[in-house]
Amino acid sequence: MDLGHDLTQAMAYAADYAGELSFGRRRYTRDLTGVDIAVVGIPFDAGTVNRPGARFGPRAIREQTTLVGCYPWAIYPWDFNVFERCEVIDYSDIATVAGYPDRMVEAVRTEMCRILDAGVSVLSIGGDHMVAYPLLQAHAATHGPLSLIHFDAHSDTWGMGDDLNHGTWGYLAAREGWVDPERSVQIGMRSPNPETLGFTVIEANPLLTAPMDATVQQIRDVVGDGPAYLTFDIDFLDPAFAPGTGTPVWRPNDPSGPRAPARTRRREHCRRRPRGGRAAVRPCRNHGARWRNVGLRHALLAWVARGIR
Repeated sequence: MDLGHDLTQAMAYAADYAGELSFGRRRYTRDLTGVDIAVVGIPFDAGTVNRPGARFGPRAIREQTTLVGCYPWAIYPWDFNVFERCEVIDYSDIATVAGYPDRMVEAVRTEMCRILDAGVSVLSIGGDHMVAYPLLQAHAATHGPLSLIHFDAHSDTWGMGDDLNHGTWGYLAAREGWVDPERSVQIGMRSPNPETLGFTVIEANPLLTAPMDATVQQIRDVVGDGPAYLTFDIDFLDPAFAPGTGTPVWRPNDPSGPRAPARTRRREHCRRRPRGGRAAVRPCRNHGARWRNVGLRHALLAWVARGIR
């Protein structure tokens, strides 16, 4: 879709109320020619065992990206403009009929394989965290076993046999060999799971008491230089600031506001980072957190972009 002069004017006059509601005002297309990063929405929330609503996340996040501080030389607070460094498109959504999780898994896996086979990186927008399962399957098929960098309040590695939901995808991905637990790290945990499966776990209290640079170095030491997949669950944040999630977890010393994860992502650099994803955003419950969603989404986009250039 070529919006031409109208879109240019909406951006030039900071008219966030006007123009197309694509991600970052990027063009909607499924033509992958010359594309570096495809932003893909997955409006699915049938994998949650508590509060639904994440199916509305992709649309809400796209709207919020019109509010980001974008300048000709950079997107605040980074020192470069990702849209100048990389060709980014909005691939629109991979939508399936509500109530059929198996269809979602197959649709996402198939579409992701098509995008990855074209040599394009993916930034996905969930959807509850179950969407990570087919995303990891597709990326592992392209890149081999992945390091997982997982920001969350929950481990999502609960063993329930073959049952797949937003709390078991990590267990199943490790069991299938798509993720290498020895090269993976989970950050911000505050709902203990005694079975770590070999993942390095950085719980919320140590995360907030240790120097940020030390935590970043620990992540780099674990992940190394191999292909990595970063996934960020909104409930990593304190529910006082971002209540719109499926299973909010309050504990003393929650990561308060966006500062801790933002600083971590700006400093955490692995040489090869295939993709990233964001999950569990429920806009109907997140009225006060829309500004945090803007920053977190663009932080993930910048993370993917640094891995390309």
